[in-house]
Amino acid sequence: MTTALLDTEELTDLRRAVAALGARHGRDFDRAALWADAGKLGFLGVNLPEEYGGGGGGIVELSLVLEELGAAGCPALMMVVSPAICGTVIARFGTDAQKREWLPGLSDGTRTMAFGITEPDAGSNSHRITTTARRDPDTGDWLLTGRKVYISGVDIADATLIVGRTADARTGRLKPSLFIVPRDTPGFLRSPIDMELYAAEKQFELTLDDVRLPADALVGDEDAGLLQLFAGLNPERVMTAAFAIGMGRYALAQAVAYARTRTVWKDPIGAHQAIAHPLAAAHVELELARLMMRKAATLYDMGDDVQAGEAANMAKYAAAEACVKAVDQAVHTLGGNGLTREYGLARLVTASRVARIAPVSREMILNYVSHQTLGLPKSY
Repeated sequence: MTTALLDTEELTDLRRAVAALGARHGRDFDRAALWADAGKLGFLGVNLPEEYGGGGGGIVELSLVLEELGAAGCPALMMVVSPAICGTVIARFGTDAQKREWLPGLSDGTRTMAFGITEPDAGSNSHRITTTARRDPDTGDWLLTGRKVYISGVDIADATLIVGRTADARTGRLKPSLFIVPRDTPGFLRSPIDMELYAAEKQFELTLDDVRLPADALVGDEDAGLLQLFAGLNPERVMTAAFAIGMGRYALAQAVAYARTRTVWKDPIGAHQAIAHPLAAAHVELELARLMMRKAATLYDMGDDVQAGEAANMAKYAAAEACVKAVDQAVHTLGGNGLTREYGLARLVTASRVARIAPVSREMILNYVSHQTLGLPKSY
């Protein structure tokens, strides 16, 4: 009987160690301090190859780390981007030089990468990306031009992995390619987006104006296209699920603790089914989402990109829905106290919705499942 969906002894130990780190930092955590501590303890690079300083594990381990930090109230959003997307792509497709340059730092947290795919007019349609890369025929350099929006943590990242499009020499059609763009590269401009979202990481709009990059800034094979792109997007969906599940667990834990002790008449309010049953239902839905997340991560780590893609989309959908419901019920359980700073739940009302709309909306996931899994005709 397979135990892939259950924690092994090693995973249990990892979960406990990460939970202890999260408890030390708490919900008023300092992002840089948490990141540094997690890196020193080896948590940030658990999915990256041992030969480059990583833990030699996979997305199963990395998603566990993010989930437990979230459950402690200190989710590290850049884990979704730096080790999960960028680290995975470079480990799978990067040149030996790129691996040597980036993976050790991504593993121990001393270097960080952002990821730039979303564009103002493309939205969820990666086929409409307009950021283009063309060769300088005289030098062999790449020249990137385009715009990106809602890119997390560009100001704290050493570089951004930018998704651009190059022309196929045979057909002339544009195809996706990935480029490492260092933060201070001339022509690579960023401006913060004024968000009402409470998060340690800022969101940015990027402008690339003939950004000149050396030939070796291209990650992997110019002809690999979507294969390389989705090698990063599937872990992104799994990690977004972990982010959401951790947040939901944190909110639920606050509500349960409150319901055990808050007495209005003679009994704690948690003794009443109107309070207890919605919290129990929230717990069930979070656990179901966690199982789907583990399945997706396991499939990805096994190298089954096709089934992992389906499972990762489903996990992200289930986790986002479970998180929003858990946060809503937690706030409702606390009543007015749920909107005070003391309990730290009000900020999650906005944050919990992020998993519903990013990195891909729930509607696009339902589109994927309806026509890829169920075989129904496309609506677009």
